[in-house]
Amino acid sequence: MLKNLRVSISIILFALITFYFLDISAILPDQFHVLAHIQLVPAILSGSFIILAALIILTLLFGRVYCSSICPMGIYQDIVSWFSKRKIFSKKKKRYKYSKAKNILRWSVLGVTIVTFFLNLPLLLGLIDPYSAYGRMIANVFKPVYTAGNNVLESIFTSFGNYTFYKVEIVILSLFAFIAGIVTFLAIGFLAWKYGRTYCNTICPVGTVLGFLSKFSLFKVRIDENQCNRCGSCAGKCKASCIDSKNHSVDYSRCVACFNCLNSCSQNALKFSPSIKNKKQEGSETTDMGKRQFLMATLTTAVTVPTVYAQEKAAQLSGTKAPTRQTPISPPGSQSAKHLLDHCTSCHLCVSRCPSNVIKPAFMEYGLGGIMQPMMNYEKGFCNYNCTVCADICPNGALLPLTQDEKHMLQIGRVTFTQDICVVHTEKTNCGACAEHCPTQAVTMIPYEGHEGLTIPHTNPDICVGCGGCEYICPVRPRRAIFVEGNKEHHKREAFKEEEKENIVVDGFGF
Repeated sequence: MLKNLRVSISIILFALITFYFLDISAILPDQFHVLAHIQLVPAILSGSFIILAALIILTLLFGRVYCSSICPMGIYQDIVSWFSKRKIFSKKKKRYKYSKAKNILRWSVLGVTIVTFFLNLPLLLGLIDPYSAYGRMIANVFKPVYTAGNNVLESIFTSFGNYTFYKVEIVILSLFAFIAGIVTFLAIGFLAWKYGRTYCNTICPVGTVLGFLSKFSLFKVRIDENQCNRCGSCAGKCKASCIDSKNHSVDYSRCVACFNCLNSCSQNALKFSPSIKNKKQEGSETTDMGKRQFLMATLTTAVTVPTVYAQEKAAQLSGTKAPTRQTPISPPGSQSAKHLLDHCTSCHLCVSRCPSNVIKPAFMEYGLGGIMQPMMNYEKGFCNYNCTVCADICPNGALLPLTQDEKHMLQIGRVTFTQDICVVHTEKTNCGACAEHCPTQAVTMIPYEGHEGLTIPHTNPDICVGCGGCEYICPVRPRRAIFVEGNKEHHKREAFKEEEKENIVVDGFGF
């Protein structure tokens, strides 16, 4: 009963949050971002004390049910583990076995993660936070695959005169984030396939924190020593490797409350009930140094991908090189790159949900600490003047909510014009595309002095919002003649005056 309930809740939450990242047609309303807000690290960073208190109370009552039913990365591991036990993949019946806790490794990773975060280097937290790692995996690897599948269906249905599906451009915004997503998918998937919840109980900082709290939980999986015959069946089902059947003990800091063990016991010796304090050893402090060094070396290697190689490949994928910018443009609601650095864990929910595909993962634009954090990129489009999706859905407080009126007055960057490479100057031909796409009159066309009949862009950076409409539409390549220079701190722009139109009263038909 408990296992079936856990599986049902897990499937529903996992399916919804995964589809929310993949949803290219905006079928799910933006209100579903609550699925990201109930994740532990986003709740901490956004100061959502009600959600944080609820998760702590839930853990103190029932143990690590968060890890088994709410965390999408935990559910992903369970799915991989389930497939690994199917006969089609393994002829031999798979059994787990008890292993000693790697407590030194667990607490060392948590300590280093906290220290680096407060040193303004949130990269490590972003890499190993389970929700953020899962979000990047889906947004950067599986969304392009999902989009390709949609386009295949569009071709098939359209050939039969059915227009249910429509073609969507397949976008890979960052090669580094794409590689990181693949590495995450394969590395954590391999550990889950071979060893179950090893990642959760050795590397994951959320697992370590909740594991500590779950030692004090009211309800626990309890072994009745009088009925237990030490057969080891429960240990063979425990994907957390936390049941020591020989000594009738459970390491509650590693138990993820999956309840797989309850139905495995033929003696009915296991129950999930209010716990009786067990003074026996609940986990060993011994650490497997070889595995610890291997895991840390792997993590370090993933972080130190060569900068030049990644930037060149990203440029190839996008087709053109981005304009030279001294300051990267952080998304609306971020207030500044520093605020973004202090709160963002690079979950890429904003990247995935941006309807214009103008938010991409950064590489070194923000510096080492800001790798894979979101930044604006106007190669594929521009920021819709009325859109506030990214700020509305951010679960970490890295992007603060904005109303449309606030967005209209927010300046995230300032327009910059280079006349020497503008087509009006180089080819002596009219263009004006940039002015047509400017929503605030920050770009207007004025007569080009000395050239009769020609007009050339004139900019007023003080009223620019930094939407990138001018940059996106500019035909000059590879470096745009007009582009947006980012603001280190976002601020309110100056208001622009609408042209007053004279009301003309027309009598009769007007002619």
